[in-house]
Order: sequence, then structure tokens, then C-alpha cells
Amino acid sequence: MERESLEMDVLIVGAGPAGLAAALRLAQLIEQHNAEIDSGARQGRKFSPEEVYVLEKGREIGAHLLSGAVLDPRSLRELVPDFDQPDSSTERPPLTPVQQDAVYFLTEKDHWKFPVTPPFLQNHGNYIISLNRLGRWLGRKVEKAGVSIFTGFAGKELLTENGRVIGVRTDDKGLDKTGNRKSNFEPGYDLHAKVTILAEGPRGSLAKQLIARKGLDQERNPPTYAVGIKELWEIPPQRLAPGTVIHTAGWPLTKKQYGGGWLYSMPEGMISLGLVCGLDYRDPRFDPHEMFQRFKTHPFLRRLLEGGKMLRYGAKTIPEGGWFALPKLVTDGALLVGDCAGFLNSQRLKGIHLAIKTGMLAAETILEALQNNDFSETALADYARRVENSWVKEELWKVRNYHQAFEKGMPRAVFHVGLQMLTGGRGLHKRYPSQADYAKLQKLEDSNLPQPTRFVPDGKLTFDKLTDVYHSSTKHEEDQPGHLLIADTNICNNRCIVEYGNPCQYFCPAAVYEMVEGPRGVGGPSGVAHKEQRLQIHLNPSNCVHCKTCDIMDPYEIITWVPPEGGGGPNYENL
Repeated sequence: MERESLEMDVLIVGAGPAGLAAALRLAQLIEQHNAEIDSGARQGRKFSPEEVYVLEKGREIGAHLLSGAVLDPRSLRELVPDFDQPDSSTERPPLTPVQQDAVYFLTEKDHWKFPVTPPFLQNHGNYIISLNRLGRWLGRKVEKAGVSIFTGFAGKELLTENGRVIGVRTDDKGLDKTGNRKSNFEPGYDLHAKVTILAEGPRGSLAKQLIARKGLDQERNPPTYAVGIKELWEIPPQRLAPGTVIHTAGWPLTKKQYGGGWLYSMPEGMISLGLVCGLDYRDPRFDPHEMFQRFKTHPFLRRLLEGGKMLRYGAKTIPEGGWFALPKLVTDGALLVGDCAGFLNSQRLKGIHLAIKTGMLAAETILEALQNNDFSETALADYARRVENSWVKEELWKVRNYHQAFEKGMPRAVFHVGLQMLTGGRGLHKRYPSQADYAKLQKLEDSNLPQPTRFVPDGKLTFDKLTDVYHSSTKHEEDQPGHLLIADTNICNNRCIVEYGNPCQYFCPAAVYEMVEGPRGVGGPSGVAHKEQRLQIHLNPSNCVHCKTCDIMDPYEIITWVPPEGGGGPNYENL
């Protein structure tokens, strides 16, 4: 197929906080570099921010960005020192300074406030924000600096030459479900770059390819994740003071599960409400979305939400493996930044500031690579050294074993976490062991768990998955190749249904996967004829909110998430 190709100095895949910070910082450094040449303080050739490209699969900047979110402004202040100063411009993203913190332990009917908020959950000096609005604001700054941003284009595959990453191929547009060309077919572009930054967010599809191909995860802990389920509500403004940050532990999660809830109050009665559930749970029938709906029925939360209105919904996975789960950060021609690499402090529930900082450190490395015209792994390895010598390593080293301390449940975790805080993050072991999340699912015959009672939402306080998906403004072109690839559906229909009860229909927060009655005929492991109807897997890919939970949690590792046609997916607003 004939494809148009574009040549550039730097390609950044993903317009999240990491990718946009990398682009903006690189534009700043290029401007400084060129000024030094003009003044005679430096010799060499000039560079142009126009040779820096950002590729974003969402239909607009911020459309796929979702977080709680309370922002630690440390790195943003380094990038844009006056970001929180009074400004006559209406472009500045809304920032709600945190005024008070509280942590509650919930039982099914009651709650207790912690007498002292743990230091790692104290948020004085931080801001409650909307991540997608922060992304749009950063995007405008990046474009103003001269960097080109292409929205609605998904990176489909890495381009390599002699083992070196040389760029990315974008998705073909205008293909039907069978892969045939429609009348509006447009082939994807081959974007050739001297260096590529992967900033795709959690479980990035290109990063997954690169890590596997290059073995970048050798001798690392397997990555572990949580999934965050979030709704944006509007309640009577006088009910909760703006700037209030509440975190919860306990119900509806059990003592064996990792996670907790949050509630962040913004002006005009807007509140961010959500539940984080670790994906290292055992019960294959556990449903994070259902747990979030149950969470809202607690009397403490019901009183706050009563008479309010749910406005928006979203879901996203969160990389919680910690320092020992970070892959090797560089290879010939490519770097990994932000959530794509796993930079997140799971103890503080924060990763935006780490994404911004790692993007900035990548930009500083790349400027030197441009100056030396050297984009080898040896040259780019300076990025890893910069991370090691920065406050990123200092912060993450203190919590390097945090998530792994919860492997045996909450009671033991209290002991391990306390010991880790006393020993600077070490705990009982230098490096706590870890397993991939899907490997922890128990088979039904081994779990001895009672059949779960299905939750019935009331449509006012609690909602089913399809109602929530509607409030995510998710849209996909219906007639396109599937972006949720199952290697062998016979495993789903004949084996998984017996061994695990098809956990995909539970862990997906968007009702993409369901088991439906199939035709009568030949089936089963032996292929014998049968008269009764059998259940078989059915996908609703148009519901997908791009959380990537299925790619992480499938117990047979046969589900692969790939980007749909560029522009498809959620359209998050104020989330």
C-alpha cells in the first residue's frame, strides 16, 4: 500500500500530561538553544519546534484524559511558573485549592473519621483539578510554542529499522468490520522521527509492543494496576465546602481487597466521586463498577448526594506496580514517560506531577541528543540517569514496596506499611515479590465463594453500566474493524465459562463483554452435537471507554486492546 510519510525530529505519542509536558519543555529548550546561538554563546545548528509532533488518538486534546484528581503542583510550577497566578485570560484551567482533608473508615452502615490524616494523604498546597481541562490548557500552550498536534490519529504500530525505533504508523481510516476499504478510505501515515516518546497512558498499546519486543521488563516486577471508576455530580452548593478532600477505606471492599474511595469538592456544587479497586483481587465475579454503585448507597455518601444530579462518567486503569515494576525506560530511538512507564505514587494516589516531570526530563535528554545528533540507546540512557537523580526517584523509592504490602490483605498490610514508613520504604524485604493481576484470579472450583447477589440500580443514585457509558459521551464508528481482539473465542465459550465464569463480563466497566445465547448445534470441547443453547461471548466495542482493564485482567491473556479508528472513544468533560 502506498503511504505518505512525514519526516520530523521528535514524535510524541499521546497528548496527556507527560506528552504535553515533554513537548512544551522541548519547545522552551529549543527557544533557549537558538537564542544562545544568536547571541554567540553557543555554536551549532538551530532547531525548530515545528519539527516536534504530538500524536493524539482522541478527537480533541483532553477527550481521553481522566483522573480524580488532586494535583501536586511541584512539576507544573517548574514547567509553567505562573500557572496559578491571577490572570485576565479565561484560558487558565480551574484550580480549587485544597482547604481541608479528611479520611474515613466505612462499614456498611457507619463511618469513623481518622483522628489524624496520614501524612501521605495530606493535601495542603495542592489543587483539585479536572485533568482533561488541564490537558486542553497545556495543549494550547504547546501549540502556541509552535509544536504541531494531530488529534484523531492513533498510533497503530511501531516502525523499526535494524532493531531501532524510527517512528510510528497511524491507523488506516475508512475500513469496514471485515477490513475492506469503504469509499472514504484513507491509508495511515508513516511518521519517521529521529526519536519517539511513548506517552500513551496506562497499558499503552505501542509501549506494550515495545516492552515485549525489546524485553524491557526483564528482571522487573510485573506491572500491577487498579481501576478507578468516577462520576461527576452536581449537588446543592451549600452542602460541602469547595476545596474539601475526603478519602475512604473499608466498605464496600473487603479486608482482602486493595482500594478506597474519594470525594473532592469544587465550586458551585460540583464534586468528583469515585472508587479505586485494585485489580489484584481473587474473585473472578468481582465487579468494580457495581462496587462503586454500592459505595454511593452508604448513608454518609447518600446524604451528600441526595437531590443531586450525576453529570459525567469515566473509568481508567492506574499503574500501581511502583519503582520495581518500571520497565527499562529507553531503547534505540525511543523513551517511555508517565503512566505509560508506570510512574505513579500509589500511596499518595498521585501520578500527574510525575508524568509532567518525566516528560520534562525526556525533553532535556532529547535536546542533548539533537545537539549531538545521537539517538542511540547509549545517548538516550541519560534520561534514565536524570530520573534516578531527580525527586521522582526520591519520592517513588520511599513507596517502592507499598502496593505489594497488600498482597495478603488489609490486616497484614497495616503492619507492612507501618514498617515500610519506619524503614524508608524497605519493610521486611528489600524487594517484595509480586504477581501479574490476572494470575491472582481463583478458579470457581477453588474459590469457595458464594454466588454474588446482583445489584439493581435505582436510576437516581445508582446506575447500570450502559447509563454510565452514555454519560461518558463515548462514540465509535460502528462499521470498523474490532479494536478488542480475542485470540480464541472457543476459550471464552467452552473453557473460561467453566473455570472462571467469564470474568470479562464483570471487570469491564462499560458492558463491552457479555455472554449471550448462541445457536444450537455443534460445540463444546469435544465438538459433539448438542440440542441445548449454549452461552457464547459477544462484544459491544462501541461502549469501550479505553480503560484497558480487559487487556490486563483476562486470565488467559488472549484479549488485546488496540486503538480503534482515531477519534473514537470517550469525550470526557470536566473529568
